[in-house]
Amino acid sequence: MRFVLASASPARLSTLRRAGVDPEVIVSGVDEDVVVADGPAELSTELARLKCRAVAVDHPDALVLGCDSVLEFDGQILGKPHEPEVARRRWYAMRGNVGVLHTGHCLRLGDEEVVRHAATRVHFAYVTDEEIDAYVASGEPLQVAGAFTIDGLGAAFVTRIEGDHHNVVGVSVPVVREMMRDLGQEWTSLWR
Repeated sequence: MRFVLASASPARLSTLRRAGVDPEVIVSGVDEDVVVADGPAELSTELARLKCRAVAVDHPDALVLGCDSVLEFDGQILGKPHEPEVARRRWYAMRGNVGVLHTGHCLRLGDEEVVRHAATRVHFAYVTDEEIDAYVASGEPLQVAGAFTIDGLGAAFVTRIEGDHHNVVGVSVPVVREMMRDLGQEWTSLWR
């Protein structure tokens, strides 16, 4: 069975590889910035669905996984900041506070599709202005949801999580396993 990850995220790919799976990567090309939804859970699942379907249309014989993550913080949905000043402002607000990382998952095989959402509470350290400046200057927070990673330089700035660690990286392996079962497939069949 071909397993395709419809995501350019190196963190998602690395997580799946550490879980014993070597997906083929095909980037969807979906413009995330134009998609709107009523809330963070809905936005993350809609983006995951769009990414999955964009790739699955040309690969109906493959098991295609699309994922997307957003951070819910202080009543706002925070995607990728792209600009250093945006990332810096976010970190000034997030330090010492708590956000919820939402990841939407869409798994498709042929005409069958399963969509799920996972949420994890993230507690941020009270980082100094100098730490924020250094982190933003590294470039890491510019292209990731919520302007932080838990599997890179940003790991030192996350004091605690409540929920699935992998979800914060961008793909919940337990959720994908459950979704595969809903499609009549076994997770272990993907192990290399």
